[in-house]
Order: sequence, then C-alpha cells, then structure tokens
Amino acid sequence: MTLKQLFGKLHLWLGLASGLVVLIVAGTGILLVFEDELDEWANHDFYFVTVPQNAQRLPMDSLVHAAAAFNPALKLTRIYAETQAPDHSVVIMAKKGKMQTWNIAVDPYTGKVIKARNQSKTFFGFVLDLHRRLCMNEVGKAITGASCLIFVLMIITGLVLWWPKRWQVLKQRTRIAWSSNWKRLNWDLHAVGGFYVHLVLLAISLTGLTWAYPWFNNAIYLMADGKPMKKNEAPVNKISQPVEAGFYESLYQQTNNKLPYKGRVTMLFPEKENQSVTVNKMNREASVNNVVDALYFEKGTGRLLKENLFKNYSTGNKIRRMIYPIHTGRLYGWPTQILALIAAIVAFSLPITGLNIYLMGRKKRKARAAKAPEKVVAMQEESAAV
Repeated sequence: MTLKQLFGKLHLWLGLASGLVVLIVAGTGILLVFEDELDEWANHDFYFVTVPQNAQRLPMDSLVHAAAAFNPALKLTRIYAETQAPDHSVVIMAKKGKMQTWNIAVDPYTGKVIKARNQSKTFFGFVLDLHRRLCMNEVGKAITGASCLIFVLMIITGLVLWWPKRWQVLKQRTRIAWSSNWKRLNWDLHAVGGFYVHLVLLAISLTGLTWAYPWFNNAIYLMADGKPMKKNEAPVNKISQPVEAGFYESLYQQTNNKLPYKGRVTMLFPEKENQSVTVNKMNREASVNNVVDALYFEKGTGRLLKENLFKNYSTGNKIRRMIYPIHTGRLYGWPTQILALIAAIVAFSLPITGLNIYLMGRKKRKARAAKAPEKVVAMQEESAAV
C-alpha cells in the first residue's frame, strides 16, 4: 500500500466516522456566520428603539434598576451598550442558577423593559448549543471536539489525495465540470470544491479546537509568549464603599472619555464583593474585529485602578483575541463573513458528496466482484473444451 492509498483509507474511514457531526456543525455554522445580523433583523424591537425628539438618555443606573426590578430572581451579570448608536436598546445580561442566561432589553429613554428572553430558548441559542454541544452538554462537547480534530486531519489527507501526480492534469483538478455526468460532477464538487476553501476550513477548524481542548488554547500562549496563559483578574478594591446613585453612569462616562472611539461598552458586575468593576470597550473603528480595551474601576468610589489596553497585550493575548472573529468569519467584517459562509456551505456538502463517492465505489466493487467468478468459470470451461 502506497502512502497515498493509506491516506485514502484514513480519509474514508474518518469521514464515515465523523460525517454526521460535520454535517450538523457545518449546517449550524452556516446560520451562525450572520447570527448578529439575522437576530437583529428577526427581533428588531428587542435591539432597536424609537428615539424621541430632544430626548435625553437616562443614566445607566436607572436602566440597571429597571432590569433588576423586572425579575428579582435573576442576578445581573453585565451591561451591553453601543456608544454613538442612539437607536439601540441597552441589553443587560442576567443569570438564573448556573444554567439559565437571560438578556433583558431596556429602552434607554423611557427606562422600561422592552423584553426579556431566556437565551437557551431563542432560535440562535438552540443553534449555538447544537453547534457546540449537539444539545448534549459535556458529552456533545467531547463529540464535536473530536470531530473538529478529525476534520483537520481530513483536510490534510484530502489535500494529499487531491494533489495531481502530473502538472498536466492540474487544470482538471481546479475546474468543476458542470456539464459532466453525475459521478464526475459529484467528485468535482467534493474534491475541487474542498480544495478551493481548504485554507478557510483549516482556519475555522483549528480555531474551533481552542474551545474544545485546553491544551490547544494553552499552546497558543506557549508558542507566542513562551509561557502558559495567565488569567487576567480584576484588581481588589482599595477602599470599601457602597455603590451610590450615578455610579454606573459615572463608569460609562469615564470609559467613553478615556476611550473616545465608537464601540460597544460592556460592564461586568464583580462576582466578589471586594473585586473592582471591569469595563470593556470593543473598538468598532479598528481595522479588525474584536479589538477590546479593558478598564478596572473601584467599586463604590469609581476610581480607575488599572487599564489593560489592546496595544499593550502580549502576542499570545492578541492572537487569542482574534480566534473568535477568525472562527466566525468576522475578522474583516462582511468580506470575510461571505468567505466563511461559502466555506461552511462547502463543508456541509462534503459529507454528502463524500458518502456518494463511497457508495458509488462500493457498487462498482461489488459489480466487479460478481463478474470475477463468471470469468473464472468461462476460462475453466474453455480449458476443458481444449
């Protein structure tokens, strides 16, 4: 058996083992590429509000109180607010127990709760759970993680199988024969289609391993920084003081003064009483997506204790910050999203076309095996006649 034949067997059996999971993950990935845009379009009233004439936005504290009063059983965890976007609602995230995550949309001009929704009950909440865990919790996460690792191997083995022995047939290997018979067209869609997006799929699948395996996530920091990942925790408050009215509005104003660019401000409620409040701001004006600066304010006094700006991140932290936009195709916005969408559609088709190739090959092998005994009998009869 040659090396290419070995790779062919490996490609075949790995594909049969992981095909169904790849089909589900790629299919849900198609929807998730434009998750934000589709969700905002389908739930316009949740994300957007009518801006009254000459109206002033209410302080953040009023919106926090409105969200807290909506359902006292929910524990508020963070605030999302888009700066320089007056028609956007302010979304406040909350938890109920360990499993339920709620998003509460509040009108920043009236202070009224527009709607609250359990994320796991939403359409995209279900799609994301199916994409990451097959709706099977940790067992599903282990299955999708293993399938992602297998898919990386399949991309590599697939490239080896695609590679032409002679450069004269390169044109054939880079062109889909749309007018050809079904068997040839199916092979072209699988092999040629897979070749054109293999680099994109490799980037998507490799970044997917970051969430599946801690060792892969740590490897990013070890290769880039030469040391393991260091968890960045909010500093401890130096002065213990209760939160008074206007506290969250003060943090919002200080953040926008310190970081004046257009972006989304995220305030994280501290998990511990002695922890400072973390305020992140995503830079919507940056050339790439997911560039975030972090500020840490003392709880109660509102004093700035620490800042962690993206420009000062270690190489490992910068790479890790880019993992999510690379995986979702959001690195450079619409152009890379469209590229990711095309790659996801091709990935969705690969298990189908691959199975067709296997079944057609199996049928051919059976037909050949059936003819072999007939040929042997005919040769024996011919020898007997002589």
